[in-house]
Amino acid sequence: MSQRPAALSDLARYLRTETAGGLVLLGATAIALLWANSPLSGSYAALRDFQVGPDLLHLNLSLGSWAKDGLLALFFFVAGLELKRELVVGELSDRRAAALPVAAALGGMIVPALLALAVGGGAPGMDKAWAIPVATDIAFALGVLALTGSGMPASARIFLLSLAVVDDLGAILVIALVFSSSFDFLALAIAVLLLALYWYLQHRRVTSAWIYVPLAVAVWVAVHTAGVHATIAGVALGLLTRVRRDPYEKCSPAVRLEHRLQPWSAGLAVPVFALFAAGVPVGGNALRALVGDQLAIAVVVGLVVGKAVGVLGAALLAVRLKWAQKPRDLGWRDMAAVAVLGGVGFTVSLLMAELGLEGEAEDLAKAAVLIASAMASLVGAALLLRRSRVHRTANE
Repeated sequence: MSQRPAALSDLARYLRTETAGGLVLLGATAIALLWANSPLSGSYAALRDFQVGPDLLHLNLSLGSWAKDGLLALFFFVAGLELKRELVVGELSDRRAAALPVAAALGGMIVPALLALAVGGGAPGMDKAWAIPVATDIAFALGVLALTGSGMPASARIFLLSLAVVDDLGAILVIALVFSSSFDFLALAIAVLLLALYWYLQHRRVTSAWIYVPLAVAVWVAVHTAGVHATIAGVALGLLTRVRRDPYEKCSPAVRLEHRLQPWSAGLAVPVFALFAAGVPVGGNALRALVGDQLAIAVVVGLVVGKAVGVLGAALLAVRLKWAQKPRDLGWRDMAAVAVLGGVGFTVSLLMAELGLEGEAEDLAKAAVLIASAMASLVGAALLLRRSRVHRTANE
């Protein structure tokens, strides 16, 4: 089997898993909101803040922090594997095909950040909160597309996935540059050496999980101790994993790991993170505070307006300047519907709110992310249903 058909098969499996994961994620979010706004809210906070782990190497963390720093490292590892596969043998390996989603992703990061700064300029916490609306949630966005855009061309799904993968890379860079604390250079050097060992073992075709699992855990601990956000360990390991298969292999290590770990990432890691991160007050008083909060409004505007304008505007500009080529079966109205889904920030946006803010500001920013993601989902779903009907009629 050639690399290209294999890549398309892997893409289809990835889409199916992320779609199912989006539904589990939605359920976990609903449970978190109901629990945190019920008479049992005290038990929710107690569970989230329960400390677990040894004091050694700053590993005595709350369950919420373990979900944020530990479980999301698995999510970012899978994202790193998918990014590496897309860059080497997937849609992003073709410069001409990659130009459109790359341009759209860049526009979908820059415009929301600038718009958030313009709306929230001067508000306390905006020095880091500008980053909250730059992220697109793969699982939620693909879930909405699968449920409401069944009549859309396959190129719409490929475009959204490619855009979200590039968006993840941008979000990872933002986390590394903006949200990392003071560095422990000895721990950072150890992390780099361990990553180099991981690359060497991949290069030497070592396949034993008994070596890789302890090594991956050691990399995570070193990165966490170094003061770099621990999820960076996941994406670094993913990007160093071999993607091209040898003639004697049925599939490459990256594809094999994706098959094994993506269901755990989409079905467990991300929903558990959402369970601990999405439990914010959404009662009448909280909503009134949100409506009057400049930072929260900036987050909503950045996600709902900035993402749609940035993704569609950058794609249009790239095509007009002949830097990129639009798929023939994907019209600009189709692109607009997909662009609106970019405003579903959720997982990484919630993570950035946790990393950059504290107290009431953090809760308001999280509530803003949830509201903006719901708005983008509903508007995007309505547009996709309309475009799906148009495509079905044309096909008939």
